[in-house]
Amino acid sequence: MDDDNVLFSGWNDKSAAEMAESHLFILSCVIAGLVGLLTIAYTAFQWRRNINLSWMKAVARSKKSPKARHKAPVAVHTWVLESVSRGKNLNCCVCLKSMSPSQTLGPMIASDSFLQRCSICGAAAHLSCYSKAQKDCKCVSMIGYEHVMHQWAVRWTELADQPDEASFCSYCEEPCAASFLGGSPIWCCLWCHRVLHVDCHGSMSNETGDICDLGSLRRLILSPLCVKELNRNSAGRFLSTITHGANEIASSVRASIITQSKKYKHDNEPSFDTDICGSTCDTSTDSTAETSQTVNGPHPIEESCNGRMNGIGPQQDGDADKKLDSKPSLKRSGSINQKDESQVLGMKQRYELIDLPTDARPLLVFINKKSGAQRGDSLRQRLNLLLNPVQVFELSPTQGPEVGLFLFRKVPHFRVLVCGGDGTVGWVLNAIEKQNFVSPPPVAILPAGTGNDLARVLSWGGGLGSVEKQGGLTTVLHHIEHAAVTILDCWKINILNQEGKQLQSPKFMNNYLGVGCDAKVALDIHNLREENPEKFYNQFMNKVLYAREGAKSIMGRTFADLFWQVRVEVDGTEIELPEDAEGVLVANIGSYMGGVDLWQNEDETYDNFYPQSMHDKVLEVVSISGTWHLGKLQVGLSRARRLAQGQLIKIQLFAPFPVQIDGEPWFQQPCTLVISHHGQAFMLKRASEEPLGHAAAIITDVLENAETNHIINTSQKRALLQEMALRLT
Repeated sequence: MDDDNVLFSGWNDKSAAEMAESHLFILSCVIAGLVGLLTIAYTAFQWRRNINLSWMKAVARSKKSPKARHKAPVAVHTWVLESVSRGKNLNCCVCLKSMSPSQTLGPMIASDSFLQRCSICGAAAHLSCYSKAQKDCKCVSMIGYEHVMHQWAVRWTELADQPDEASFCSYCEEPCAASFLGGSPIWCCLWCHRVLHVDCHGSMSNETGDICDLGSLRRLILSPLCVKELNRNSAGRFLSTITHGANEIASSVRASIITQSKKYKHDNEPSFDTDICGSTCDTSTDSTAETSQTVNGPHPIEESCNGRMNGIGPQQDGDADKKLDSKPSLKRSGSINQKDESQVLGMKQRYELIDLPTDARPLLVFINKKSGAQRGDSLRQRLNLLLNPVQVFELSPTQGPEVGLFLFRKVPHFRVLVCGGDGTVGWVLNAIEKQNFVSPPPVAILPAGTGNDLARVLSWGGGLGSVEKQGGLTTVLHHIEHAAVTILDCWKINILNQEGKQLQSPKFMNNYLGVGCDAKVALDIHNLREENPEKFYNQFMNKVLYAREGAKSIMGRTFADLFWQVRVEVDGTEIELPEDAEGVLVANIGSYMGGVDLWQNEDETYDNFYPQSMHDKVLEVVSISGTWHLGKLQVGLSRARRLAQGQLIKIQLFAPFPVQIDGEPWFQQPCTLVISHHGQAFMLKRASEEPLGHAAAIITDVLENAETNHIINTSQKRALLQEMALRLT
């Protein structure tokens, strides 16, 4: 019995050892197989990469070949210094090597930490290569050519706004997506964005003459045949560069002085671009953005398309700098003579627009990259690819909308796109009014702020996320082309003392005005932004901080005495405020604080009031009962209390109160706020799928064509557009 146990135990030990060896053998085989598969995959990847690289080199050689050289216009790249971390999946347009940072031990040297990126076509180059790059960027001016010519180039960057048909060759209609073996290399036209196999280019050129029709956005694109480059002598440009640099230094010094003084003084003026949902959502400092420096070719300092100085790093566009620029821009009248201002703007122009087609409706674009979404740089490059870079302007403390409007002053029919928040829209509308256009251009909005209340009312969406979901910028541009013109009431606020004398220059309102608890939250956010601008880096974080500041005062009644210290008069009749009121709001549009409908326009019972409209020359007055009430309004659990409707509103403050206009907050001493109708602005509303929306868009186009053909004059067109906006809404 003992012998059997010993034999059985030995057999078990032997079998266990054999099983362990077999498991180890199987594991070794699996590991070897995985290593083999990875080796094969890596080899295939390198093989395909080398094939694609050889094709790209062949394309580059073909462009240099005299036999393949066509009469296409040439233009130098507008280089911007970027971090190498943003160059993933890119190849140098000169040496064609990868721009991805090399995996080496030790610290990276400066030349490996940065790259040059063209802000127009997206091409990238090493610091040691960019001066050797070909002049194959987008040519903004083709004066002297009979037709717009295709500008075929390697697609250095993927354009997310392209339609599905852009993946097929425009000649042979075969797929242009890279195959496993590489396939024929691909060219892309920088204007119409059609793609083409290099092998098909010769045949297509012989048949069409390389004439470009500018693609589906031809009516919105400023044709390069109509852009004339003005010859500025080198001395004038050098002097302009020195003046610009001096202004930058002076602006920085003044900003630092103002920042220091704000630590001891809190009754400051509001910044120009703010949203109620984030309080000051369009003026945050882009502290998280990559440091960039613009260099044009081998020259260290030169002007880019729209007067922005290349070779100078971006400024900290905080509230202090914005105030320096916002004070004159928010006023309807300044001390500068209109003629002198036109001469100054004329000196800044590098281009002139001539001989535009009668059916052209070019789009003038203004971008505020400091808006709440903090995506101005990306938007500018995408719009430079889709449109003519001459028609895309970046707003800054040293360049307002006046420069772009002066360039388009002779264009009979053009449209304006504002990429920013409600404050940016107000800035542009003020600038348009000061230009005294006979027929003011209608304005569309790309919602890049935080609240984006005016964009919501005009059906452009509540943020850039909704834009991307609807098809990207290409879809937005098509919607702008077919948008309907509508009317927006503009209101003037005079601030008077007890004797009726004006205390300061008038302010202007497009959206809403608030006194009390809502303005207090906006002012707290404004002060927090000045102290910690790095916290305001995107739209979501702005809303989070706004909610946090509101929650701090949610339990107490900060303005319990508002019932006794504020008197409201509407059209000569005093309005009795509720005893629990802690805030008074005057609304012009049906969206507040990122989409809240204060007037409850969907409610069929109006209590002897009329539905709200943004072009009926009537304002709505409501009251709120504290910060807790504001929070319930935001989530739809409560509603504001309707007080009155009227055309002339007076709010008398018997004590200091925080006040905000379109999200711009400040602390106001006792005074009387007199709100009166100032005028109306033309806006563009995205046409809905309903027949009514399409009808409005068609009528707008018909009226513009009738004016072009001299069937009606400008005044008649303007009156008809106003009547159409009133009747169709």
